[in-house]
Amino acid sequence: MQTGFSEKYKLPIHFLNPGEYYATDRPEILSTVLGSCISVCLIDEKNQIGGMNHFMLPGCISTNEILISEIGRYGLYAMELLMGEIIKKGGDRKAIKGRCFGGGAVLRFRQSDGDIPEANIQFIRKYFELEKIPLVSEDLGGNQGRKIYFFVPEGRVLLKRFKEVTEELIQLEKTYKGSLFRKRMKPLSRIGA
Repeated sequence: MQTGFSEKYKLPIHFLNPGEYYATDRPEILSTVLGSCISVCLIDEKNQIGGMNHFMLPGCISTNEILISEIGRYGLYAMELLMGEIIKKGGDRKAIKGRCFGGGAVLRFRQSDGDIPEANIQFIRKYFELEKIPLVSEDLGGNQGRKIYFFVPEGRVLLKRFKEVTEELIQLEKTYKGSLFRKRMKPLSRIGA
């Protein structure tokens, strides 16, 4: 994660890369750039605590099975990590609302990898439904990239859609995609071996 200061908004700003999450109870901006990845912004307005994650894969099994399998560690794991951080900071799970973004078809995946952007979208909608978290807004799908700015504690989001996908975004997603698929192919080691 890269951290800086926004002169325009006079607030600290944190830029999340794929695979990262961050929660805060202070006035801050959380930002990321998305292609096929999903970013979820959660906010507990009552306690003024919010956070964001950025994940690329819902898991490596079908969307219908993902919530009952340990293999569903990508999207599900990212959601639980973010939710856990918000609760640790004093957030109330019952007061949390969400917004989600991304899932654009900007990278070509191997046929055997499936339709990752669509699987991400199905996963995140199902997650909000099953967890009974109100989904206040979403901007999902299509074939363009997005940049988002999430303002904590008010929960406001600024969204910019890219007419053309930048080489930087493609390279960022390719690098992260490659690392995820390499990790998935490694054999599991036994504990104590």
